[in-house]
Amino acid sequence: MIDDPYLIAKWLHILSSTVLFGTGIGTAFQMVWAMRTGKVETVHSVASGVVVADWIFTTPAGVIQPLTGLWLISLQGYSLTEPWLVVTYGLYLLAFACWLPVVRLQIGIRDQAAEALWQGAGLPRGIRDAYRRWFMLGWPAFASLVGIFWLMISKPTLW
Repeated sequence: MIDDPYLIAKWLHILSSTVLFGTGIGTAFQMVWAMRTGKVETVHSVASGVVVADWIFTTPAGVIQPLTGLWLISLQGYSLTEPWLVVTYGLYLLAFACWLPVVRLQIGIRDQAAEALWQGAGLPRGIRDAYRRWFMLGWPAFASLVGIFWLMISKPTLW
């Protein structure tokens, strides 16, 4: 049994960052691949899974990340205002600000695809528009998380 609080906090932080990043990359790939097919059945199925994955994996990991991060900061004696931490907070908030509308867009894509499937219709234009917005919001979120990984590893002197 591990009884070192630092190792527990670090393990939880790394595990949740892996889940957050991995689920993000994995669900993004699946959604892009599904949209490329243009098949309403595929888009509905994949979007449904992406929505569930966000609730089961991304949301808990997104909550655990800042909590374990604050725990690690406390255990290591860093100031909450270390420049690399301040930039990390900003990047995390940017990723979160992108993720919230992405979740709404995914739900809309799923629901529109379900309606089209029920009606026996093809993909509605609204899905393609929502997908474009979803795709564009994914890039700053992805870049933010990559930046956070770099900051966590390098802890650079920024100012």
